[in-house]
Amino acid sequence: MFTLYVLPFLVVALAVLVGFVRAQRHESEGLQVEVEHLQAAVGQREKERDQAMQELFLRFSEDGKLNREKSQFQAKLAEYEKYAALTQLALGAAHEINNPLLGILSHLELELKNAPADDQPEIEQCIEAARRISVTLHSLTNYARPSPLILSKLNLHRLISDTLAFLQHQPMLHGRILENRVPTDLPIIRVDANQLSQVLMNLLLNAAQATPEGGRITVFAERKEATQSVEIRIVDTGCGIPPDVLPHVFEPFFTTKRGKGTGLGLSISQTYVRSHDGEIQIESAPNCGTTVTITLPLRQPEPVADAAKTSEVIIQ
Repeated sequence: MFTLYVLPFLVVALAVLVGFVRAQRHESEGLQVEVEHLQAAVGQREKERDQAMQELFLRFSEDGKLNREKSQFQAKLAEYEKYAALTQLALGAAHEINNPLLGILSHLELELKNAPADDQPEIEQCIEAARRISVTLHSLTNYARPSPLILSKLNLHRLISDTLAFLQHQPMLHGRILENRVPTDLPIIRVDANQLSQVLMNLLLNAAQATPEGGRITVFAERKEATQSVEIRIVDTGCGIPPDVLPHVFEPFFTTKRGKGTGLGLSISQTYVRSHDGEIQIESAPNCGTTVTITLPLRQPEPVADAAKTSEVIIQ
């Protein structure tokens, strides 16, 4: 009798329990789905954040690159403006000074012929000083207004060999070891042979002045496939260039030779190399020697009419 009364309650309790369990399970599944949605949303937000950070980093990198390019452009513009101003000054000074200087030099040479022996040394010193002024004016004119290019097809190994053979008899190079490490199979380059020869002689003489007796001066060259260019390197074992001097070596009239140079040799060399669409760089350190690198394109652009003459003679 008791069981008949209790059984309905048990059935109801069991039904309630089953319903509660189902409701909990449904709620748990709903919560799990919601958690998964939240995790997906968080993942998407993190992805968007990473993309935004990457874009911001790229923006900063591009801004930094643009600022560097702007600084380089402004530096080149300042250099060109200085070059233009110096050109006007140089040409004007050369014209105004050279004509009376020639008259003075001619008068001194006439005086030397008729002067007593005691006066001749003083007159000779004046003539030597006048000639030095003339050489400086000529160098200044070459720097300010280089002559038009006369391009010819050139065997670089032969040019280096001839230049070294000519210079090895100079007193300045006595006791120095000259080496030509330029390969004979380098491609023919199209350059102004006279200008390139002047550049090489100037650099080799500079190397000789910095290199003590027993030192070594070596010329290397190689083809650069990536840039379609030829790289010439002049390496010496000399005293090197101090860090405070190195940034100024291409500046006109900058010299450390104290009365033995005009300070235009490297400036003219840089002008000649750049007229070939090339570049010249110097690496050096005190007591570690110096390396001068000249980079010239293998294919020179066709010269503009009346701006340059072209010779098709192959110098071998």
